[in-house]
Amino acid sequence: METYADWLRGRGDDELHALLSARPELLAPVPADLTALAARAATPAAISRALDRLDRFTLAVLEALLVVPAPAGPDALADAVGASPEQVAGALGTLRRHGLAWGNGTLCPAPGVRHGLPHPAGLGPPIREAFAGYPAERLADLVTDLQGKEPRGFPDAAALLRRLTELLEDPGPLIDDAGPEARAALDALTWGPPVGRVADARRPVRVGIADTPIERLLARGLLAAEDDRTVTLPREIALHLRGGRLFRDVPPEPPPLTPPPGGPRGEDAVVRAAAGEAATTVRLTEELLERWGLEPPPVLRSGGLAVRDLRAAAGFLDVPEWHAALLVEVAYAAGLLTRSGDLDGEWLPTPAYDLWLMRDTAGRWTELARGWLKSDRVAGLAGERDDRDRLINALSEAMVRSSAPSIRRAVLEILADAGPGAAVAEDALRARLAWLRPRRGGPARDRLVGWTLREAAALGVTGFGGLAPFARDLLAGDDPEPRLEKHLPDPVDEIVIQADLTAIAPGPLVTDLARELALAADVESTGGATVYRFTAESIRRALDAGRTAADVTELLTRHSATPLPQPLVYLIEDVARRHGHLRVGALSSYVRTDSPATLDEILADRRSEALRLHRLAPTVLASALQRTDLLDGLRAMGLAPVAEAPGGGVIVTRPDARRADPPPTAEIVRVRPEERTDAAMISAAVRALRAGDEASAHGAEQARLRAADALSGAPPRSPALATIERLREAVERGGRVWIGYLDQQGQASSRIVEPVRVEGGFLTGYDATRAAVHRFALHRITGVSEIADDPAP
Repeated sequence: METYADWLRGRGDDELHALLSARPELLAPVPADLTALAARAATPAAISRALDRLDRFTLAVLEALLVVPAPAGPDALADAVGASPEQVAGALGTLRRHGLAWGNGTLCPAPGVRHGLPHPAGLGPPIREAFAGYPAERLADLVTDLQGKEPRGFPDAAALLRRLTELLEDPGPLIDDAGPEARAALDALTWGPPVGRVADARRPVRVGIADTPIERLLARGLLAAEDDRTVTLPREIALHLRGGRLFRDVPPEPPPLTPPPGGPRGEDAVVRAAAGEAATTVRLTEELLERWGLEPPPVLRSGGLAVRDLRAAAGFLDVPEWHAALLVEVAYAAGLLTRSGDLDGEWLPTPAYDLWLMRDTAGRWTELARGWLKSDRVAGLAGERDDRDRLINALSEAMVRSSAPSIRRAVLEILADAGPGAAVAEDALRARLAWLRPRRGGPARDRLVGWTLREAAALGVTGFGGLAPFARDLLAGDDPEPRLEKHLPDPVDEIVIQADLTAIAPGPLVTDLARELALAADVESTGGATVYRFTAESIRRALDAGRTAADVTELLTRHSATPLPQPLVYLIEDVARRHGHLRVGALSSYVRTDSPATLDEILADRRSEALRLHRLAPTVLASALQRTDLLDGLRAMGLAPVAEAPGGGVIVTRPDARRADPPPTAEIVRVRPEERTDAAMISAAVRALRAGDEASAHGAEQARLRAADALSGAPPRSPALATIERLREAVERGGRVWIGYLDQQGQASSRIVEPVRVEGGFLTGYDATRAAVHRFALHRITGVSEIADDPAP
C-alpha cells in the first residue's frame, strides 16, 4: 500500500516546490529526505499552521472529507457543503497542493489532519466511537431501555455497539420522549462544539429513574459520557438535529469589499499622502537614533524601554506615544537599534544605522517597511497590561505576538485586492479576513487588525486608507524604491535664513546639512517645511561639539539662499566671544581665566555659593564639585565655560555618538513559521530532499565518496573581493562552485555549492557535498574555484 511519504516522493519538483511555498515552516531546517518531510508535515504543530492558512470554504471541504463516508468524490462533497462540484474541485486542489489531502485518485485526509480537527464541522464522534469506552454492562442497560427488552444471549461489547447504533438511527421519538428541556440542551450542542460539562457524567442512569434533562439524555444514548465531567453529542444525533446538513452556511466566495463612508480619494491622493508619511517616518527615525546615539536610554532590568524614556522620545519627536513606540519597534525590527551588553545595557544604534544613513530616502523607507512587515512585535501593546497585570514596555519580550506578521500581511493583501487607490471599510475588511482565516479570530485578532491599519497609515504604507503603489511592490517581494522615489521630494541643500533668527528648510535636507543644522539650531516646527530657530544655547552646542564661529558662519553662508542676517552674525560672534573664556578642570575641579575681574564677579554672585569655590590664584578658582557639575553650575549663571584638558587644551564636551553591535547570526538556515521563502531557496531545498532520498536509497557513504571525487587538491584560495564577486556571478548564472571553508575550529574543508543568495555577510546555497541547504559566513570562505556544470553528485 502506498504511504504518504511514497505519495510525496512521486510528486514532481514543481509540486514539491508548491508544497514548500505554501508551508514554509517545513523547511526549518531543511529535512534530510522526503520521508523526514512527510513525518514533519504530519506533526500537530505543522498541521495546525497549515489549517490556519485555509479559507472558510476550503476548510469546510476538508472537514466534509473527514465526515462524508469514503470514498468521497467532488459530487458527494458538493452536496455536503452546498456548493458546485467545480468549486469543490478547486478547494480539493488547494488541499492537495498544501499536502493536507493526498491520493492519486479519490483524495483522503493527510496523516495528522484528524487530530488537528477533532470536531470536524462541529460534530462529535460517531456512536461507535462515542460509546466505545462504556463497559458491556452499561451498554446492555442502554440497549435494554431502548428496545424494551434485554438482548438475547450474552453479546459482547462490539455486538452491543452495533445494536445501539441501529437503535439510534432514528432518534426523533427518543428526543421527543426526553422532553423540551432536554431538547434545549441538545440544541445548544447541535452546531458545535459538541461537548459540554456536567457533574458526575458517568453515573449509571436508567430511563425509568432519570430525573434531570441531562439524565434523560444519557439514559437514552442521546449523549455519551467521555469522562466524569464531560458529555458529547454523537455525530448521528447532531446530523439528525441539523436536518442532514453539515454547515449552516458556507459561502464559497469571500464577502465583498465595500468602501468606507466618504467614497474613494483616487490613486493620486493615496500615493501623495503615503509618500509624505514615508518621508516623515524616515526623518523621525533618524532624529530618534541620532538622539539615542548621544544620550542612550537604559535597558530595564526586566528588558525593554522605560515609560519615561518612551514619553521623552514622543516629546522631542512631537508625536503621540503610540507613534513613538512604533518608530522604536520598527527601528529594532530593521536592525538599526539594539541593546548593548547583558547587564546595565543601553539602547543604542547599530553599525547598520550608519550604512542606512548612506542610502537615499526611498531605500531607508524600504528597510523600515520590510522590518515592520516581518516583525512579530506589536507596538500597539506598549503601555498596556498583560494577564498578570504587569506593564508591557516597548522593546520588551512581552511585545511579541507570533500571529502579527501573518495578520499584517493578510490585511495588506486584502487592501491590495480592493484595487489601486481603493480604501476598504474596516468592518468589511474584518469580514473578509474572518473568511480567509477562520480559525484564528476573536478580540485579539480584531485589535491587531486595528493596529495594523493605524501603523500602515503612520508609516506611509497606506494613504487615505488605500494601499500605496510602492507598498504593493513591497508586498509582492519586488523593489519598491523606484516607484516611491518618483513621489518623494528631492533633498535640498539650501535654506532660507530670516532676520528673526529662524531658518526655513523648504523640503528634506541632505544628510550632512541636516546634521549640522540640528547641531546649531533647534527645530521649532515641522510639516511641509521645517522651521529651525537659532539661540545662544544652540550656537554654544555647536561650539561645544568642536565647531568654531567661523565654521558655523561659513556653513550657514554656503547653504543660505539669502545673505546672512546681521542679528545672526552678532549672535554667533557674541557666543563665540564668551565661549571658552572660562576653563574648567578637575581638582576635583577648577576655574581659570586670564581676567581676575571675571573671577571677582563670580565670587560676588550669590548663586556661586553652591559651587563651593575658593581662590587659588588671581586667575584660578578651585571647587570640590566634579567638573561636569561645575560646568552646569556656571552655565546656569549665564556664563559659557568650556572643559579643559590637563595639558590646557579644550575638551569637546558633546558626547560622541555610540554604537552597539547586533547579536550574532546563526549560520544554519532557519525559517520562521510565517516567513515567506524565496523561490531560489525552495528550489535548493527540493534538490536537497531529492539528494537525501538518493543517499537513503544507495547509502550515504557512497554519496559522500562521489562528492569527494569531484574535488581534487587543496581547498581553493582567492582574494576576498574576488571571492565575493565570483559568488555573485554564480548566483546570477545559477552555476556551481568549489569553495574552501573554515569551520569554527579553523579546520579547512572543500564544498561544492550552488549559491542562492549573497547578502548580510553570508552565502546561502545548496551544499552538494552535504546534500543540504547551508549558510556560510563569507569571512570563513578561503576561496572560490569554478567547476564543470555537469549534474551535482
